Amino acid sequence: MSLYKRGNTWWVRFTAPSGERIRHSAGTTDKQAAQEYLDRLKVELWQVHKLGEKPKRTWKETTVRWLKEKEHKADSKHDLEKLRWLDQFLGDKTLDEINRDLIDQIAAIKKRETSPSTANRYLALIRAILRMARDEWEWIDKAPRVRLYPEPKKRVRWITREEAQHLIAALPEHLADMAAFTLATGLRQSNVSYLRWDQVDLNRGVTWIHADQSKSRKAITVPLNKDAQSVLNRRLGTHPEYVFTYKGKPQQVASTRAWKKALKQVGITDFRWHDLRHTWASWHVQNGTSLQELMELGGWSSYEMVLRYAHLAADHLQEAAQRIEGTNLAQSDIKNGLRLIVSH
Repeated sequence: MSLYKRGNTWWVRFTAPSGERIRHSAGTTDKQAAQEYLDRLKVELWQVHKLGEKPKRTWKETTVRWLKEKEHKADSKHDLEKLRWLDQFLGDKTLDEINRDLIDQIAAIKKRETSPSTANRYLALIRAILRMARDEWEWIDKAPRVRLYPEPKKRVRWITREEAQHLIAALPEHLADMAAFTLATGLRQSNVSYLRWDQVDLNRGVTWIHADQSKSRKAITVPLNKDAQSVLNRRLGTHPEYVFTYKGKPQQVASTRAWKKALKQVGITDFRWHDLRHTWASWHVQNGTSLQELMELGGWSSYEMVLRYAHLAADHLQEAAQRIEGTNLAQSDIKNGLRLIVSH
């Protein structure tokens, strides 16, 4: 039989015109709906085989392939979270059914639930998947345009050295050491949380992040300044495997109640754990580190990523600004001379 039941759900089973054996769920408990699905599927496969038309791919098929090809990405788990939310709107759609109107409706819902910037992350994922289906896999001939919401550019959030000292003093020891090490190295929270002693060489004064631990998927060598080495020396002997632990385990989440309590205690607002990395970068630039050096120290994959800190370093423009000194016609002696000339 072409239709059969597994539990309460109807399944289809038949041989396609190409000779391929087809067997999968019809996704329904209604026999009539399952029969309609089977009939439609047979027609589509006949058109593909006899007329050379492209098979209709579903959003589910597309996301499965996307996740498989992107599993090497450091943030692939974030894609999975977004796709789970999107499944309620797109899960039963074929790619040719996903148009601009449907995408705009989904974006409007996410915008109401969260914010324009968060909605844009979902829109960007939809756009990337549809472009991949069009350009790489050739599953569709065209993809709908995806319009992102305008986002105001946010300033880089950083704190002063004095504020940092107060914050570290207010934190419990395990978080204080993590925060101090982050401010000394600029490492991301996950890299600090799971830093192992076999990634540290105190004699050479370096630590390293393996490629599979790095967001850019490139290995990073991190030079350790005296502040960073001081933290590591304090941590020696606390755990045989991991550098930063709490109750014998890596501190997986840093933005804990203790973190929030310390921020409130010292009067620092609108400050995330990741802003410690921004603070580290800001201090570097303010003290003369070039953007090229900062890019290498921070393990950023492109120069554009460090340009957000450029405005904090005007010193490199000081020499250029001085090249036209003495040509300012607003000087009082020049203005007086010009008045005499004009009056005669």
